[in-house]
Amino acid sequence: MKTSTKGDNMDNVVDLFTGKPYSSLADNRFIRLAPELDGLEMLYSNEANPEKLFSLKILCWGLRANGDVVGLVPWLDDIVACTDIRDPLNGKWEGYFDPGIDEVFYEAPIHKIVELETAADYYELICEDDSDIVQEIPDTIGTHAVFSDNGFRSLALTEIISWRLHHDGTLCGLAADESKVKSTPVLPGDDCLYPVQSRKEFRYYFQHHIANRLKAEDPEALAAISMLVEDSY
Repeated sequence: MKTSTKGDNMDNVVDLFTGKPYSSLADNRFIRLAPELDGLEMLYSNEANPEKLFSLKILCWGLRANGDVVGLVPWLDDIVACTDIRDPLNGKWEGYFDPGIDEVFYEAPIHKIVELETAADYYELICEDDSDIVQEIPDTIGTHAVFSDNGFRSLALTEIISWRLHHDGTLCGLAADESKVKSTPVLPGDDCLYPVQSRKEFRYYFQHHIANRLKAEDPEALAAISMLVEDSY
């Protein structure tokens, strides 16, 4: 996919919130996604457990407009590049991990780079608005969205069906509005899907193993939620 930039040199225009030139932000936006289907994971660490490494399944690989390819994971209330993760415990990326061969690596797999670059060239789209949908991929790692409108005194969890990439590079998780489901299974692109980040009660994304522990009211999982709530105030 190739897009053109209209207008004058944007290096002189700075984003008010990030302090970065708009040209830099445009270069970093995602233009194509490739689902991770072989179980590769992200490794990360945090200050609370300096001697440990934790792993999280990679959702997909993303191609930026500048040609970089990085893994993406649902992280707190967003989906972010593995290399950019941040959390209340100062979590940081430590590398990628292939559990099948017990190998740590630090660059995107070459087969994913080739897949993304080839697809971007093949699906050359012309978009008029930042909100135009470029791509929608299924969720393959059991992501759930957590909702709460009462300070986490009660929680509601719902499965993420798919992830949508917009022309401006933003990504959002989509869940099914049960009142609008006309047929099952609900698949990517279904009219009943809505972006969970559009709901004011949306709080976090969790992969299925944590979501299931929350559904079972596991004390450790609930304690972790409490820690996130405290750090958000």
